[in-house]
Amino acid sequence: MATHTTASCTGSTLLQPISEIINLPLDQVNFVACQLFALLMAVWFRLYLHPSKTSPFVRHVVATLLGLYLALFCFGWYSVHFLVQSGLSYGVMIFASLEHMHKYCFIVTLGYLILCQITRVYVFDYGMYSADFTGPMMVITQKITSMAFEIRDGLTREGQLTPSQKYLAISRMPSLLEYLSYNCNFMGILAGPTCSYNDYQAFIEGTSYQRRHQENANGKENGKVKQNEPSPKRAVVSKLCTCAISLTTYLSLYRLLPVDYAIDDGFVRSTPVYLQVVYLYLAMLALRPKYYFVWTLADAINNAAGFGFNGYDTDGSPRWDLISNLRILDIEFATSFKLFLDNWNIQTAQWLKRVCYERCPVNPTAATFLLSAMWHGVYPGYYLTFVTGIGMTMAARAVRHNIRPYFLVSDSHKRVYDVLTWACTQVAISYTVVPFVLLAVGPSLKFYSSWYFCLHLLCLLVVLVLPVKSRRRQAREERDGLPQDAARGERRHHSSTDNNCNQRDKTT
Repeated sequence: MATHTTASCTGSTLLQPISEIINLPLDQVNFVACQLFALLMAVWFRLYLHPSKTSPFVRHVVATLLGLYLALFCFGWYSVHFLVQSGLSYGVMIFASLEHMHKYCFIVTLGYLILCQITRVYVFDYGMYSADFTGPMMVITQKITSMAFEIRDGLTREGQLTPSQKYLAISRMPSLLEYLSYNCNFMGILAGPTCSYNDYQAFIEGTSYQRRHQENANGKENGKVKQNEPSPKRAVVSKLCTCAISLTTYLSLYRLLPVDYAIDDGFVRSTPVYLQVVYLYLAMLALRPKYYFVWTLADAINNAAGFGFNGYDTDGSPRWDLISNLRILDIEFATSFKLFLDNWNIQTAQWLKRVCYERCPVNPTAATFLLSAMWHGVYPGYYLTFVTGIGMTMAARAVRHNIRPYFLVSDSHKRVYDVLTWACTQVAISYTVVPFVLLAVGPSLKFYSSWYFCLHLLCLLVVLVLPVKSRRRQAREERDGLPQDAARGERRHHSSTDNNCNQRDKTT
């Protein structure tokens, strides 16, 4: 406990009395206070440092200085690591050859993050699952590595890019100020979410609205493209209401339904299996609102500053989900493992897809899960979760390809399939992420052994029995099997879609 107190007090102790009154760790109180301050600063930034009133240089400077102040308030001198990590990587970008710069940058940035995680976990406060200085470094790692790949794409691979890569490609080396502003701005320094450099630069320069107006056909009114700047007020208020509900839910339930109670010897011996399953689902359900609160508040901060506009809905209302990190209803009602992951921590999933899955020549699924585990940290539970996740993903894909077609014969069959797959998905997700919460090997294996590793064995059986083609192979065969004229039409379709930057890629 002493080490935890020391680690917590590396930031400001100004809010210590409030921390004691509400019985929450000081670092968490500092985090929430800084995010609320950032929300107020975001409103001020949009109104008084609007691109029409000041230069991009001033906006970059103010965003960076405010971000560094928040980092210093929350993490004290540990926040120097943010500058060291950014500085080392920028040096690699400047001095390394363009052909290999992205690889060196990836190794240096991720390596420095892992070094800091090892130091924090095994030297300072193992098992203290609270706010820590490596959290912001995880987002900075995403931004730096994404930028390195996008610079290489923009300067050396112009004719070899997919449409989404063309949209993200950076055509010139950012200045040091632009680079620091992108990594350390006050809107995303504490909780992200990550975003593309081009989108951030367009926001700073005030061109993001015109960009979306031109790209989005639904932004038309009476045959003319809307030119007025949409207000984020409604989106921000809605997201703050979501934050309030999420925080209240989490504080009300997380002590009543602790995950580690699922491995209590008395509970395991005396509780029927079906009730153990129900308890596990409820415990995970009570844990998720913490993430809903943090990520939705971060999204609201960016929106309040004017960042996150993503065109218009079919009814003409503005969408502010360009960098949203989750879709709560889609998570809670997901009917497949993939759907759950696609809507959870969206920006991290997109980062993994862009820097690993799309570029890894051998077994991209396993490589992506491994990178995700390394990025999250050095607790053994993370690796157990992601190894389990590989099996779950493969099994879910096999079931979908082989069994789902039999349920598409009628609406009633489809509804039955959706209910069954929803229940299976929720149990599978809960089972998979237990080590992620328990962190250590011993408790994690104790949980899995209390369930007799049943879902591991079931996944193995499904993968062995049900055939399934890899997505890349299936896409290749479909492409090769198209008639020549259809193939040309397909290429034209994809080209048109990506010139507008495929909505799925734009929103993340």
